[in-house]
Amino acid sequence: MPQPIDVVEALLFASDTPVEVGRIQEVLDLGSAAEARALVEDLKARYEAEERGLQIVEVGGGFRMVTRPEVAPWLVRLAKSRTRSRLSRSALEALAIVAYRQPVSRPEIDVVRGVNSDAVLESLLDRRLIRIAGRKDAPGRPFLYETTREFLVAFGLRDLTELPQVEGDLPQPATTLEGQPPAVTVSGETAQQDPGRSGAGLTPGE
Repeated sequence: MPQPIDVVEALLFASDTPVEVGRIQEVLDLGSAAEARALVEDLKARYEAEERGLQIVEVGGGFRMVTRPEVAPWLVRLAKSRTRSRLSRSALEALAIVAYRQPVSRPEIDVVRGVNSDAVLESLLDRRLIRIAGRKDAPGRPFLYETTREFLVAFGLRDLTELPQVEGDLPQPATTLEGQPPAVTVSGETAQQDPGRSGAGLTPGE
């Protein structure tokens, strides 16, 4: 009969997303969330004491089993043997604006970047790094974007408070007399509102 700590280990190993304490409590039918967290902490200590190639970390509101930084060189070798797409500079730029300004509309992103952001936002939606949070009460009713849990996991953050601090103030979009961001003209076209799609399944990297 497996011990509760062994079940926790199996849960973290089998899950491709962080496992919340509440979920562990539910699966193991434990008396409290504190009991579930204690099991995770015991498992975490066991891994640290044995200096394994894996470790337990808290990220994105839950716990996850990941590799240790010390084994990174060998993982890099493995990654080089596979073709992996990465986020482009423009996608990272747009993602940073969403992360620090969320919820933010596409016209606002366009103004900060100085170019049309349709393509990069589509890519970020496809990768589930951002999602549509609603519509802005402004002309054209543009979509509002915010980051997702997948964003936290991809960048190893517990929550948005762990975003790196930036020096000074981020550039503020210029506004029209009505207080709304102006349209941005790119290649003769005017960016007024979002294309009208919702996020779908994806993984980090472009």
